[in-house]
Amino acid sequence: MSKEIKYRSAASLAGRLTEIRRELHRYPELSHEEFETTARIKRWLEAEGIRIARYPLRTGVIAEVGGRHGGPIVALRADIDALPIQEQTGLPFASAVPGKMHACGHDFHTAALIGAAYLLKEREDELQGTVRLLFQPAEEKASGARKVVESGALEGVRAVFGLHNKPDLPVGTIGIKGGPLMAAADGFVVEVAGQGSHAAVPEAGIDPIVTASHIVAALQSIVSRSVSALDSAVISVTKLHSGTVWNVIPEKAVLEGTIRTFDAGVRSRVLDRFAQVVEGVASAYGTSASIRWVEGPPPVRNDEALAGLGWKEAEQLGLLPVVPTPSPAGEDFSVYQQHVPGLFVFLGTAGPHEWHHPAFDLDERALPIAADFLAGLAERAIANFTVGAQSRPSY
Repeated sequence: MSKEIKYRSAASLAGRLTEIRRELHRYPELSHEEFETTARIKRWLEAEGIRIARYPLRTGVIAEVGGRHGGPIVALRADIDALPIQEQTGLPFASAVPGKMHACGHDFHTAALIGAAYLLKEREDELQGTVRLLFQPAEEKASGARKVVESGALEGVRAVFGLHNKPDLPVGTIGIKGGPLMAAADGFVVEVAGQGSHAAVPEAGIDPIVTASHIVAALQSIVSRSVSALDSAVISVTKLHSGTVWNVIPEKAVLEGTIRTFDAGVRSRVLDRFAQVVEGVASAYGTSASIRWVEGPPPVRNDEALAGLGWKEAEQLGLLPVVPTPSPAGEDFSVYQQHVPGLFVFLGTAGPHEWHHPAFDLDERALPIAADFLAGLAERAIANFTVGAQSRPSY
């Protein structure tokens, strides 16, 4: 579609999108609790005549633009939930809800997708397909994307696109790459069972703290000795709890933490070795150990052809596309990519702090850029599917 057609520009939406983002920021809701956020999104979409699609979701919104001429369906996704963090920004529109904050920029993502919806609505007569808008709940719990898939909202979709603000990239820069972009994020809870005794008579018991300490040390060898230097993985023990008083050897010790990997094969190998190490060390010290896995999302792996489309769209909009460094953070956008080809990108927002920081903020000048990119990428993908040819990456 020609960019010369005189539609409302993304830049002219900047003020409205900023208002939307700030209202969302002031009233954050946690995963699976986004009832008022859902109502607000529906209200803002319906005000522009955008149709709400009916899918069985308690929170979140599925909407559509286009479809008047048939054609392929592509999806755009934004996450809508906040985090259990006490805000420390001092902003005039700071969270009005104690202990809750949009500290990962999901308010930005939601406002940007609303902006894309507005732009696409004005181009609806010329749109040779359908754009399905996924305002997804519960990304922070890594469960919202699965609920969207289970609702049937991905049926018929040829490709799915999403973005995440990136505080360390300047406004006007966009990180696009095929292949791995974000990590699988698995959690673990290890319980070591020993035998309690008086601390002055350790031989009368079996100390789970000693076992737990050796497990922590032994786990560090997995990455250095079981993962190729050409691959990557992270194992972090973030919690170790045992005992209640100073003179008693306790009955058990509990370890918790996370494993991050970018490849399905590496993920499987690391999890297997983890279990072997835990069970082997526990046995060597006369204890027993159980592992409870907290399965997170798989790694975000971008379709190479869609990355090429994104790169071209960024260049056409005058943005600076770059190949970003993959992030070890997790993202359940990857769940969609298990079903259809997808592209997830990093959009520069020049923020002062990383994601999940209590003083997290971003440069709102990136809002119309994000809206323009999402709308244009959806149109480009529809046109690409319509002619039946996919461009390859140009980087």
